[in-house]
Amino acid sequence: MATFLIIAQLLVVLAMIFIGAKVGSIGLGIYGMVGVFILVFCFGLEPGVIPVDVMLIIVSVITASAALQAAGGLDYMVSIAAKLLKRHPSRITFYAPFVTWLFCFLAGTAHTCYALLPIISEIAYKEKVRPERPLSVATIAASLGITGSPVSAATAAILSQTMLGGAGIGIKEIMIITVPASLIAIFVAALVQNFVGKPLEQDPEYQRRVREGLIDPEAEAVQEEKAEHNPRAMWAVLAFLLGVVLVVLFGSIPAMRPSFHGEPMNMNYIIEIIMMSIAALILFVGKADVRDAVKGNVFASGMNAMVSIFGVAWMGSTFFLGNQEVIMGSVAGIFTSWPILFAIPLFLFSIMLFSQAATAKTLYPVGLALGVPPHILLALFPAVNGYFFLPNYPTEVAAIGFDRTGTTRIGKFVINHSFQLAGFITTFVSIGIGYLIAWLLFG
Repeated sequence: MATFLIIAQLLVVLAMIFIGAKVGSIGLGIYGMVGVFILVFCFGLEPGVIPVDVMLIIVSVITASAALQAAGGLDYMVSIAAKLLKRHPSRITFYAPFVTWLFCFLAGTAHTCYALLPIISEIAYKEKVRPERPLSVATIAASLGITGSPVSAATAAILSQTMLGGAGIGIKEIMIITVPASLIAIFVAALVQNFVGKPLEQDPEYQRRVREGLIDPEAEAVQEEKAEHNPRAMWAVLAFLLGVVLVVLFGSIPAMRPSFHGEPMNMNYIIEIIMMSIAALILFVGKADVRDAVKGNVFASGMNAMVSIFGVAWMGSTFFLGNQEVIMGSVAGIFTSWPILFAIPLFLFSIMLFSQAATAKTLYPVGLALGVPPHILLALFPAVNGYFFLPNYPTEVAAIGFDRTGTTRIGKFVINHSFQLAGFITTFVSIGIGYLIAWLLFG
């Protein structure tokens, strides 16, 4: 009877995740909360832990990013990136992923890559490079930028005192492991992707579009942008970077933090205070209207993420805590003996949750409870990027749309799409390199 109830509860959780993902936008959060309602009022489970710390960090970081967008800072950064990419167009497959990784690493959200994708696509087209090659790796690299960013919600999720932060792992340790692992993984993926598919001019879909007049090969592929930027945008960018640097410093050097009752201030509070204050500084130096900040897509995407995490993570916590003894008794031995296998549930849940932060917040407490060592969980961090498996994440959809040659596409069987190879290469390589670094650091 107990097993039947657990299976029924699990089916409720999976059903709510599936419906929420299908609805999109804030649907994950809404239907996640429906799941909490069913688990509490129908199955009698005690409500789990509300992910308040992650939600508040999302609010603070997204507020700073939205202020940066309102001040023209994102456009300014894109213009600099575009100049770099245009300077080395023949190497677009290698340079583009590193540029998108850096953007998302600094901003703490993968949604900043949207402005770069059309630039990458058009530069590749002008150089007769198959656009699928740089676009696929660049889109995946954007996600990798999140797992290691000092200001991302996913990093904050595993830093909370109840998770890896309580095991003495801070931003410094996270960056030491995830940054080199991510960069090496991106390079390997770009190297492989550089040989994927036929050359652009031999691609059947591209040839069809040329025959039908949808593409004019003689036309200039890249048009010079004439848009003018806010002259104070550079100061807004510098203010945002100051916030990132301060977060890294306070996270790496605990002695710099204010101490209360003999303990340094929690990094969650540090990130929230710094980034909200930086938002004010950005608005001041960038002479931006605060009302424009809430109208941009950065603020909207951040609020969507917060609502999603609120419902989904709370539902996952309620289900696990309500069945903790049974779950731990059945699988604890597996992950104790083979802790690296915990990458599998991380990967699978990220496919359903569409959020690194929600996946980390939901499963990392489970991993710790099952006996997976904290440093192994840190090495497995890139596994939360598994949502590339189904080609319906916004960054993938955008990349497909921006490639007017048609080389970046979804295959006949859906899962055989352009991002699959780069996604698996970066996941396996980054976990492998991270595991090696974690072993050298922690033994």
